[in-house]
Formats: sequence, C-alpha cells, structure tokens
Amino acid sequence: MVKAFFMPMVPPTKTHQEKQVRIVKGKPVFYEPAELKAARQKLRDHLGRHQMDQPFDGAVRLTTWWCFPRGEHLDGEYRTSKPDTDNLVKMLKDVMTELGFWKDDAQVASEVIEKYWAELPGIYVKVENI
Repeated sequence: MVKAFFMPMVPPTKTHQEKQVRIVKGKPVFYEPAELKAARQKLRDHLGRHQMDQPFDGAVRLTTWWCFPRGEHLDGEYRTSKPDTDNLVKMLKDVMTELGFWKDDAQVASEVIEKYWAELPGIYVKVENI
C-alpha cells in the first residue's frame, strides 16, 4: 500500500524539541507553549484531509520533503539551516499516529527526510509498506 500527497503551506518551524517544563509541587511538568500547539494544530488540520480508512500495517517507509518559502534562495536548493530534519519529522509522526495513519510510529522503519527552499512551500508526504 502507498499513500502520497502534498500539503501546500508554510511548514511549521516550531518542533517537538521546544516543549517547556515547569515545576508544580516539586515535580517537573512538561507542556507545549502556544506557538508549538499552533504548529501541531496546523499539521493536524492539513493531515486530517488525507486520513485513511485503514491504518498501515507492518513496517513502513516515511518520505517527507519540507519545502520552505525560498526568499533569496534558488527553487529546489537544499535548506541547511534549522530546524533539523529529525526535529521536524517528530511532531509530524506524532500527529500521523493520532490520526490513524498507522497504529504506532514505531512501525516507521525507514525515513527519508529532505528540506528545501521552494517556490511552492509545503510538505510532501509518502508512506509505503516495505
């Protein structure tokens, strides 16, 4: 099975790594700041349009191309600045798990993550059984 789609948007640059911690009654409590919650909701809204009837079963490969507004860069030029690819994909995988693309993101046994400057910003997502 293969599912591939493009979500036109300015990709969020806030990542899962930006969770905050505060101490409540002497114990650490982690929380998402408003900007991180907004980034998660943006992904949820766009991914929700591509939900599936049945989740992927078994091992899958997740391919993502993160296309950021190019500004002064060339269309298709690799982006070498933050955020890091591993941080970008973490929240995406969490949201895809919530939306039932698979039962557990541990099923993602292979990842291809690339980030570019692009004329048309957005996120290309491809999930396939391997």
